[in-house]
Amino acid sequence: MPRNIEIKARLRDAAELAAVAQRAAVLAAGPPAWLDQDDTFFAVPHGRLKLRRFADGTAELIHYHRDDDPASRASDYVRVAVPDADALHAALARGCGLAGRVRKRRQLFLAGATRIHLDMVEGLGPFLELEVVLADGQDDASGHAEATRVLAALGAAQAPRVAVAYRDLLAGMAA
Repeated sequence: MPRNIEIKARLRDAAELAAVAQRAAVLAAGPPAWLDQDDTFFAVPHGRLKLRRFADGTAELIHYHRDDDPASRASDYVRVAVPDADALHAALARGCGLAGRVRKRRQLFLAGATRIHLDMVEGLGPFLELEVVLADGQDDASGHAEATRVLAALGAAQAPRVAVAYRDLLAGMAA
């Protein structure tokens, strides 16, 4: 099963997001991809389950397990391409219930094994999320070290860390 090490940090404003993007461009192997993502979360007893829709009409179902911890943390996940997002959404909403929705504009940079996500999240603002994709047999410690190194190279080592998913942050605002 695929695994990665993640760090999520809150950025102050659009200016800080732009500054981090400039540093990410230096680290990255090529130009960034721009992704508009609309994630619907479903109520499940273990982990998190979301249907992610992209602006181009494609979609994927993602289930993942990750501790809520502000430090870098391990995540294992399964991603499945979805040919009929509307039908799957209806079935999952009916069978599991809805747990929230997150809409964001993401700038994605690839720097070695690290996916650098610069997110503008609707209702929350700017964030930086790192995912260090672990190779089969690679230990978590090396992924944590890489995430910490990239965070420092981006000038964001002091940015406030976020322990939970965007969905949880949005739910906390509504409570």
